[in-house]
Amino acid sequence: MPTSKRLASLGNAVFARVDAAKHAYRVETSSSARPDLVDLSIGSSDLRPPTVLLDTMASAVMDPRSGSYCLQAGLRPLHAAVADWCRHRFDVAVDPDHEVQFLVGSQEGTAHLPLALLDPGDAALHLDPCYPSHTGGLHLAGASSHALALSPEQDWRPDLTALSPQRWDQLKLFVLGYPHNPSARVGNQDDLNRIMATGAQHDVVIAHDNPYVDLALDGEPPSLLQAPNWRECGIEFFSLSKGWCLGGFRLGFAVGASPLIAALRRIKAVIDFNQSLALQQGAIQALQSFPDWPRQLHPIYRERRDRVVETLTARGWSVPCPEMAMYLWFPLPDGARHRGWSDEDAARELLQRSGVALTPGSGFGAGGRDWLRMALVRPVDELMDAASRLADAMDE
Repeated sequence: MPTSKRLASLGNAVFARVDAAKHAYRVETSSSARPDLVDLSIGSSDLRPPTVLLDTMASAVMDPRSGSYCLQAGLRPLHAAVADWCRHRFDVAVDPDHEVQFLVGSQEGTAHLPLALLDPGDAALHLDPCYPSHTGGLHLAGASSHALALSPEQDWRPDLTALSPQRWDQLKLFVLGYPHNPSARVGNQDDLNRIMATGAQHDVVIAHDNPYVDLALDGEPPSLLQAPNWRECGIEFFSLSKGWCLGGFRLGFAVGASPLIAALRRIKAVIDFNQSLALQQGAIQALQSFPDWPRQLHPIYRERRDRVVETLTARGWSVPCPEMAMYLWFPLPDGARHRGWSDEDAARELLQRSGVALTPGSGFGAGGRDWLRMALVRPVDELMDAASRLADAMDE
C-alpha cells in the first residue's frame, strides 16, 4: 500500500525497534532458561507518584463529567494551577488564559508545534543528538531540518559560535532541551539566555523541552522562563511524566509567548481534545500540593546512578557520571568496539546475551552513534544485577 513521503522521512523510530527486539526476547525466553528481561531502554519510572494523586483521579473518574469531552474552556482550573506553579518554581508571573496550554505529554507539544509555525521548506534547527520527537515534528511539517552537533569534548553543550548571523536569519524555529536527553547533562542558563536573546533578535522561535527540570542531581537546571526574552518568541514544554512518575497518564503543558500558545491551540483543535477532567484533577493536585515531589526522588536516583557507575567502571567500562537523574549515557565498551559492533549491534547483542535492554545512541541522531543509553528505572539491586549481567556478557 502506498504511503506518504512524509512518513518515509520519519524512518523507523528507535523505541519501536527496541520494543520489537524486547518482544522477541520475551517470546524466546518463555521456552528457554534465559534470564528474564530487564528493560532499561525507556525512561518510564518504576517509582510511585503520591498515593493521594491516584486516589483523587480514581474518585474523580466516578463523576459523570469525567467521561465528557473537555474543550478549551474546561482547562481553566488546570491552567491556573500551572500559573501558580510557575510562580512558585521560577518566580515568574504567567497569564493562565493566554500563556499556558495543557498537552497530552510534552512530546505531543514538541511534535505539533512545527505544524503550527512552519511551511514546507522553512529552515529549523535541532540538536544532535536529541529526543526523537524534536526531529519527528520537523519532518512532519516538511521543514528543512538542520542539526547543531553536540560532542562529549564540549560536554554536550551547544557550540553557539557555529551559528553565524546569516544562519540565524534563515531559521524560523530552534528546538532544544536541557537537561538534555540522551546525554543526561543539566545544561547552562547562560547558554539558554544567549539562545533566547539571539532568537528574539533574529525573529526565531525558541522551543525548549524541559520535562527533567526538577531531576537535576548536580547543578541548577536552566529554564526558558528564566530568560528575559521568552515572551517575545519563546515556548517551554513541561511534563508530569518524569518528576511525578505519571508517564502513562500523559500529562504535560506548555508555557510561552501568547501568539505561540494560540497557534498551538489551533493545531490541537483539529487533532485532539484534552484528557479527562479526572486526570486533570490529579495534575492540579500534583502542582499545587506536591510541587517539590520530584526533588524527594533525588536520593533514590543518586544511589542508583552512583552504584551502577561504580559497578560498570570497575569492570572496565567508561561511564561518565550523569548530572541528571534517570539515565546513563556512555560510549560503547571496548569489547564491542573490538568486535566491530555499531551501537545498534551492541544493544541487540547485549540484549540477547544478558537479557538487559538498552537504547542505541544513534536512535537519537548521528551524534549519538557509538553510544548507549541506560534508564535507571529499576530498584538498585536489580540495576546492580543488570550491570553485572551486561559486563559478563561483554566479557564472554
